[in-house]
Amino acid sequence: MRAIRVASAALLGVGALAFSAAPAAANDGGNVTPFGFSVLPTTIAAGGQITFRLDRDSGGCKGSVTVSSAVFDTVTIPRGRSSGTATVDVDAKATAVYQVTFSCDGMSGSTDLTIAGGRPVGPTPVPINPANPDRGVHAGEGGSVAGFDLREIGLGAALITGSVGAAYHFSRRRGHEDGA
Repeated sequence: MRAIRVASAALLGVGALAFSAAPAAANDGGNVTPFGFSVLPTTIAAGGQITFRLDRDSGGCKGSVTVSSAVFDTVTIPRGRSSGTATVDVDAKATAVYQVTFSCDGMSGSTDLTIAGGRPVGPTPVPINPANPDRGVHAGEGGSVAGFDLREIGLGAALITGSVGAAYHFSRRRGHEDGA
């Protein structure tokens, strides 16, 4: 009887884990190519610069790659290179989604590029003060605790402890009722 409970708990846990995975990871949009590709960032303001990345290590794409879309001029990434850049047209429609197509050796795949609202702002110039030279980057919190305060962490720990304790209590109580 105990084996049935353990097996059903394990199956329930595996099922919950499987259903919590991102559904987007399972859907590649029908793009099955022997080479990997991506557009970074996937959402950008009109007039911004995007970067194309290729994964040629998996084989399948030996020649140059042509990247095209209705929102920027066609870009050719030469053989041996794994990235390229393009500038999005300044008259691209905000909130529109454009298709970006990668073509290599007779094969092609595509991904989406979303245009955000507004226009890009140039980089902010940093004044250089010779009396106070740059001391490097000031790092933030980072890691897994960024944005959490002590109360949230304590509440999460209490919820986990309570659920484990309740499961232990009910499993021990159930064992005594069955006569085990």
